Amino acid sequence: MEQDMSRGWRWYLGLILLAVAGYFLTPADSWTQTVYAELVGLAATGAIVVGVVRYRPAAKAAWLWFAAGQLLNVLGTLVEAVIGRVLHLETWPSVADVLWLGLYPGLVIGLYLLIRRRTEGHDWGGLVDATTITTGLGLLSWVFLIRPVADDSSLPLLARVVSIAYPVGDLLVLAMVTRLLVGAGSRSPAFRLLAGALVLYLAGDATWAVINYVGAEPGATAVKLLQMNFLTAYVLVGAAGLHRSVREVGERAGQRMVRLSPALLTLLTVASLLAPGILAFQVWRHQITDGVAIVVGSVALFLLVVTRMAQLMRQIERQSKQLSQLVRVDELTGLANRRAWSVELPVAIERARRDRVGLSIAMLDLDHFKRFNDDYGHQAGDRLLKSAAAAWSAALRAVDQLARYGGEEFIVLLPGATAELAAGVMERLRGVTPAGQTFSAGVASWDGNETSEDLIARADQALYQAKEAGRDRILVAAEPAPTRMQPSTAPMASDAT
Repeated sequence: MEQDMSRGWRWYLGLILLAVAGYFLTPADSWTQTVYAELVGLAATGAIVVGVVRYRPAAKAAWLWFAAGQLLNVLGTLVEAVIGRVLHLETWPSVADVLWLGLYPGLVIGLYLLIRRRTEGHDWGGLVDATTITTGLGLLSWVFLIRPVADDSSLPLLARVVSIAYPVGDLLVLAMVTRLLVGAGSRSPAFRLLAGALVLYLAGDATWAVINYVGAEPGATAVKLLQMNFLTAYVLVGAAGLHRSVREVGERAGQRMVRLSPALLTLLTVASLLAPGILAFQVWRHQITDGVAIVVGSVALFLLVVTRMAQLMRQIERQSKQLSQLVRVDELTGLANRRAWSVELPVAIERARRDRVGLSIAMLDLDHFKRFNDDYGHQAGDRLLKSAAAAWSAALRAVDQLARYGGEEFIVLLPGATAELAAGVMERLRGVTPAGQTFSAGVASWDGNETSEDLIARADQALYQAKEAGRDRILVAAEPAPTRMQPSTAPMASDAT
């Protein structure tokens, strides 16, 4: 069945894209052209519904909102044709505008549901990025599209409201698209098709906005190409909904790492420079008409950039702490590793020297661990190491510190403990060693002078002797021999005289 649906998807995409290309051959401003566009749009909308029913994606409501918004937009073209060719009315705005504008809530609500479904927790980085881009482009839209229409007293109020609704709708869609693209989650074929369709929607509207701003009159060919752009967007949304990867689009993503890709950094830079760019343009024209809007936009963009920098700094700090933790912690057992131990033992010795208290260490080695691995497998060996580390940690005193020294070898720091006390603690650990396993241990007490390397060497030697004596035992290292002063062979000053 999956293979049949995949073949059907390819047939759908190939045929309907061919139909979009055929739109170029239809007579301009004719019923043939209108019906042709309606059939393409309805087929694409139906493909979304078929995909939702067939694959039951996690974000089913989002795709139904996409279908509803697209359907309203498709019907708007039909209603416009009826008003102009059947009723012979030249009204603007009309019911067709209401239907065309219906695309925006369908896309915005659908994208919101999709983003919420894909996002785990609060993705503040993605939110700031999307807000920055939308703020910059929103200022651009205000200066060149919204404010001129709002100030045009020659237009009726309803006409001004409808004219402003189009760029506002585009900004809302842009904000949601940006938020979707910068967020975490699967980039499946369905996701890419949907993103491509949304970019085409926005590109088409932006092109019409530029044409209207400069007062150009596009020819029939240009109008057909722009209409084909929107038909292609319909087709891609349908292809996204009908593709089997539509199920992955709504899957919840893991926590997003705050980072800036080169493309995103470029886009954020351009958005941040739009405010001074607009100001420079108006200064060049000797006509600053949007000073307040530019100031507000500049302040907003500055605060957003500062917020983003603060997020990145916090992320760097967290990563630094995590890296420091990873360097000092054994990944398998969660204990301190040899590197951390090498730092901690000299500190503990200095503390014992200052407080004039005892200090002991013990080195442990699981007996016949290689044989255990060979008999039960390396995964079982890993489980033994983890469970032994947990059991031993629970049996130690609160002040003691257990570390993994390497392989099946562990080392324990016992502050304030004599050799006898340390040996007793080790006996307690023998009783909780899991899976019926045993260990050998060597205990050494600091003599008040030796270095950390010398202390470890004595404990290691005692461990070696315990293993040589038959394993499954604890041996206490002998006290180091006192250092003897060698008589000097140099002549005394009195002898020289």
